[in-house]
Amino acid sequence: MGCFAADVPSAPAGGMTLYLKAGPDGISVGDCPFAHYVRIVLNEKGLEYDLKPSTQDTKPQWLVDFYDGSMPALRHRKECYVESDVIAQYLDFFFQEPPMSDKKRFVAKAQDATDGLFPCIAKYLKHTPDGDEEDEALKLSLVEALSRLEDHLGDESDGEKKTGPYFVGNGETFTLVDASLAPKLYHMQTGLKGFKGNAIDTAAEFPKLRKYMDSVFSRQSFVDSIYSEETVVWGWSNARTLC
Repeated sequence: MGCFAADVPSAPAGGMTLYLKAGPDGISVGDCPFAHYVRIVLNEKGLEYDLKPSTQDTKPQWLVDFYDGSMPALRHRKECYVESDVIAQYLDFFFQEPPMSDKKRFVAKAQDATDGLFPCIAKYLKHTPDGDEEDEALKLSLVEALSRLEDHLGDESDGEKKTGPYFVGNGETFTLVDASLAPKLYHMQTGLKGFKGNAIDTAAEFPKLRKYMDSVFSRQSFVDSIYSEETVVWGWSNARTLC
């Protein structure tokens, strides 16, 4: 959601500021995969921006008043946008180099393959106690979601043989789908190691997906916006105590 917020203090001309969840110290970048997605897009576009990690107590009042405190939130001059997909689409529309969209039918197919993945990750990582009957059912749901990714990465039914490492179409273009998917897979990988004893072996069970993960995790825009595994574990540990 975005609007022309006349009551928001003006940013410098051309200035961009990204408000996002703070880490455990209250000032470093936190573990939000949706903010990571936005940062990857900003980095891919080569855009300069300021980071404002924020807690519930340090969010600017205008963000609370006009946008219910939602983060990530991107301020660009007098405009503010919240919701990661909206921000990413805004950036790709107004800053078109490099383009991060592909043919609509290929994007739609990729989005169908990724649909529901993050809820499966979140439910499994948050569940305690680890290893009980419900935990096993949640693991199976995640395995099914990962199987859809694996199938998509090997699918040539649309005539677009994968010649590149990425997720949409022939895999030659790094798209918004990749920018969104990579942080979620990073959270999954870290959470599986931190809480679930690596109960899902992606290399053995999903070799195409493992290769894809290695590709996107090594991309410079991802590396330049990464936060530590300890920060990811901290975030999910908090979520687990609330369940």
